[in-house]
Amino acid sequence: MKNKICLFIFTLYTLSASAIVLPSQFSDGMVLQRNSDVKIWGWGTPKEKIEITPEWANQTYTVITPNTARWEIVIPTSKEGGPFTLKFKGYTEVTLHDILIGEVWLCSGQSNMEMTAAWGIDNGEAEVAKAQYPTIRFFTVAKCTADSPQNTVNGQWQSCSPEVMRYSSAVAYFFAQRLQSQFPNVPIGLIVSAWGGTPAEVWIPETTIASNPVLVQAAAKLQPNEYGPVLPGKTYNAMIHGLAEYKLSGMLWYQGESNVGSTVYDQTLEALVQSWRTQWKQDFPFYYVQIAQYGTPTQTDFSNPILRDSQRKALRIPNSQMVVITDLATADDIHPKNKKTVGVRLANCALKYQFKTLIEEVNGPLIATKTILPSAIQLIFDHGDGLYFKNPNDTQFEIAGADGVYYPAKAQIKGATILLKSNQVKAPQRVRFAWHTAHTPQLFNKAQLPASVFCLE
Repeated sequence: MKNKICLFIFTLYTLSASAIVLPSQFSDGMVLQRNSDVKIWGWGTPKEKIEITPEWANQTYTVITPNTARWEIVIPTSKEGGPFTLKFKGYTEVTLHDILIGEVWLCSGQSNMEMTAAWGIDNGEAEVAKAQYPTIRFFTVAKCTADSPQNTVNGQWQSCSPEVMRYSSAVAYFFAQRLQSQFPNVPIGLIVSAWGGTPAEVWIPETTIASNPVLVQAAAKLQPNEYGPVLPGKTYNAMIHGLAEYKLSGMLWYQGESNVGSTVYDQTLEALVQSWRTQWKQDFPFYYVQIAQYGTPTQTDFSNPILRDSQRKALRIPNSQMVVITDLATADDIHPKNKKTVGVRLANCALKYQFKTLIEEVNGPLIATKTILPSAIQLIFDHGDGLYFKNPNDTQFEIAGADGVYYPAKAQIKGATILLKSNQVKAPQRVRFAWHTAHTPQLFNKAQLPASVFCLE
């Protein structure tokens, strides 16, 4: 009897050990990147022969599981289309259904990326009612932390319906909706991994932080937060690492509110993007949102504009674009409700710079050069066609001499150039724009897009 029990236990162990296991993102309803070589991986029994048959390829691929039990294979995808099946056959068989091939985006950050229609966005109920897009798919990663990098994440694919959209990232949804307005036959996969209240450091591998003294010092200043973790790497380990190498079209990022006070956020963001691109082995495009103004008119610290200016400086990251949303927000609300325009502006960047289908301007004015003249400062702006002030009486420019004392400046616009003067500053050296926590920048270009704050010393 004892031998029979042992044999039964051994048989159960053998059956369970031989099952093909896939990460959660490889499941029914998934979206794979079109016209690409995509990596697919999973776990099996060492020396197990696994045959993989993608319906779109009409071909079978074979991989042998190594002694680590983790196998991987790269297979080509077709142009956009579906639904398809994807079959795996080893000691057991697994078939994935309803697979689409299109554009896949990783959408991350904190609460403004996480924010859903259920939170109360502009025209939320009207948008929910018409959110029937079966070829837009969400994969929302559940909140989780880990002390070490994990092999998979917790989530599942869902087709966009009114109820799914209601509780999914609004920015990601409107981004996908805008893309499909240009490419109606292209499915969009949205992998949303976001957590409100988290600083950027928790989304960066701990080893990346530890190898950079500047980032170590910045991370040490983070204060405990009742809404989420603050220790480096905690959400990266549990919510990002298991996704690495899942082929992407690009990445969206909306975060920064929990890093207000940092003077090195540009370096933090650069480290994040570089580390993710390294993990993915892919230099995917990076599109991000500059946070909006937030504070009171009487607030005297500059922590908010410093953070936003640091985000502007992060444009040195290769293949990156930033959207400015100060015209969509008020300083008394850290969660701007107009998420549709945010998503559309992100999508417009992708349509212009990645897909090359837009010719119109998609960027607000960005400071390019500063020239010191005998009694004035001359500024030249990129994306400065048709510069104008919405409120000509509140230009928000200030200049200072070597003493660093700033005074309001008179601004004269000529093309993409602005000349600044002040009777109180005879030899100007420094300039700043909209340098207040509650200021709504008044400088726009012909495309009616707002300028970023900046300070040049």
